[in-house]
Amino acid sequence: MASIRVVAINQNIRGTKKTATQLLSTSVRENAMLLKSVRLLMIVMVALCLVPAGAHFFELANKMSLSPTAYMTVQKIYAGWSFFGIPIITALLLTFIHTFMVRNDRPAFMLALSAALCLAATQVIFWMFTYPINAATDNWTVLPEAFEAARRQWEYSHAVNAVLTFAAFVFVILSVLSHKRDAS
Repeated sequence: MASIRVVAINQNIRGTKKTATQLLSTSVRENAMLLKSVRLLMIVMVALCLVPAGAHFFELANKMSLSPTAYMTVQKIYAGWSFFGIPIITALLLTFIHTFMVRNDRPAFMLALSAALCLAATQVIFWMFTYPINAATDNWTVLPEAFEAARRQWEYSHAVNAVLTFAAFVFVILSVLSHKRDAS
């Protein structure tokens, strides 16, 4: 029976020789640190996405009862909210990166994929239902002819996105908590 020998590969790094085992150990540590960094940034970015989503969700009931004139006045508070696109896109990208990084851990992968799909769905809903109303009303500076229909579409699309964003946040946290560490 032939025995398998581990051949130590020496590599000269900064004047010191390291074996293959030492190099692998360094690589594992670097990958673990990268994963931790991606996780932290991902959690922060998804949490930031909850800010506008939560605001839209919790103001829904009060805004639906406003007169068209009062509603148009209130809508002015959203000037500058387009900057929330930065954490939204960043959260989406980091969640997909995290999903790829945990692909060998099925529970963590499935949870991360669920989070990524929830965030992707928010973008589909935004571009299909919210943005057309923003464009038609010039970001709510022009009263639309079908005011009630436009308001319902805009408000309810934001409410659905808030629920999806919250679900994504929960999935992200569960994915991070469920990920098995590599034995090293």
